Amino acid sequence: MRGDRIVYSAAEMQWLESNRMMVISDYHRAFCAAFDRAEVTAMQLHGLRKRKGWKVGRAPERFAGRHRHLKFSPDEISWLRDNCTMPIGDYHAGFCARFDRADMWAEQLQALRKREGWRTGRSGRFEQGQESHNKGKRCAEGTGGRHPNARKTQFKAGQLPHNTQGPGHVSLGDDGYLWIVTDRRNPWTGASTWRVHLHRWQWEQKHGPVPKGQVLKCRDGNRQNADPANWEAVPRGVLSRLNGGPRKRRIAYDAAPAELKPTLMAVAKLEQGIHDRRKATA
Repeated sequence: MRGDRIVYSAAEMQWLESNRMMVISDYHRAFCAAFDRAEVTAMQLHGLRKRKGWKVGRAPERFAGRHRHLKFSPDEISWLRDNCTMPIGDYHAGFCARFDRADMWAEQLQALRKREGWRTGRSGRFEQGQESHNKGKRCAEGTGGRHPNARKTQFKAGQLPHNTQGPGHVSLGDDGYLWIVTDRRNPWTGASTWRVHLHRWQWEQKHGPVPKGQVLKCRDGNRQNADPANWEAVPRGVLSRLNGGPRKRRIAYDAAPAELKPTLMAVAKLEQGIHDRRKATA
């Protein structure tokens, strides 16, 4: 028979199978001594045992006096397991003092505790109702938040940010529209002012709220012209028809000459009306 190009006699195979339960180092040493086969390596015997499916019948021992290059006695393992809920600092100090193990680091014990799944019962987060360890304690003068450099950037009572603008302030937004700060309370944040689009604010002051399902579209294509007469409420679906582009084979409304804009608007409304009618009768 062959195993990794090694020829074994029937007697050798019988011995190998009968003694397969041995630890690989003892298995190899005994085989070489019994049959004078010094050319056979332990890895070759181990490979043969695997290929033949000879089960050794040993479950891997979790400790057996060794764990990731760290040796632990049964008493040490028992102590580590029983005291696994201790904070890592106390855990490490207690273990080193109890067993005179100055060679151990706290990180090693922490890693061991994690690998073995020994739960500490702590999530590492503040629980509801738990107070901070430094609640009510002020840092020393000249340190932390009381350092002169920190005090320079701290808000004072009643102080407002340098960029605070009151109602009526108009600015240009990143979207190309004008925005205005109103004295209306912000329904989302509860702030005393609300920043909204200027054109919509002025249009609603004259015509009331924009109808549901409609949006405002500037007639002349200039987003910064907030005159209510320049804005028209149109169905939302009309906007996509006014955007134009190569795929739609039409000129974008905002870029079209002034004389073509009324025609483009009428065509977009007509197409949207046909679409809505077909959808309603489908």
